[in-house]
Amino acid sequence: MALPRTYDSQNCSIARSLEVVGDRWTLLVIRSAFDGVRRFDDFQDELGVARNVLTDRLSRLCEEGILRRVRYQERPDRFEYRLTRKGVELWPVIMTLLKWGDRHYAPAGPPVLVGHAGCPGLITERLTCDHCGRHLEPNDVEGRPGPGSAAT
Repeated sequence: MALPRTYDSQNCSIARSLEVVGDRWTLLVIRSAFDGVRRFDDFQDELGVARNVLTDRLSRLCEEGILRRVRYQERPDRFEYRLTRKGVELWPVIMTLLKWGDRHYAPAGPPVLVGHAGCPGLITERLTCDHCGRHLEPNDVEGRPGPGSAAT
């Protein structure tokens, strides 16, 4: 039995947010967009998601203004998906979820370490660099293999 997509009986910002980003494929699409994935086939290859599910999630994220569809080729038309300002605002949520998952579900250690680009530091729970103290934004970070990266 599928859960409903809406929570009309709940006057709650968390419930309303879950209506948009509350399934795993949606969050993984957003994660991939932060990792620089832009094109449909690249999302599909990286995530292994069924094409119809990916089409639905990308369409919904565009309708919600989290992603925007941008033509990169004509004849045939080809599009890529880019995060909007609203989408970029989800970065702290994604980073907090990553840090929480690292703490509770990465017994071999984090698979990916989020580092401050050009600095030896790593991102903290407060989205600052543990080396220089700078507040970090999405363009300030890079993924580095973590101790759990080889774990299956």
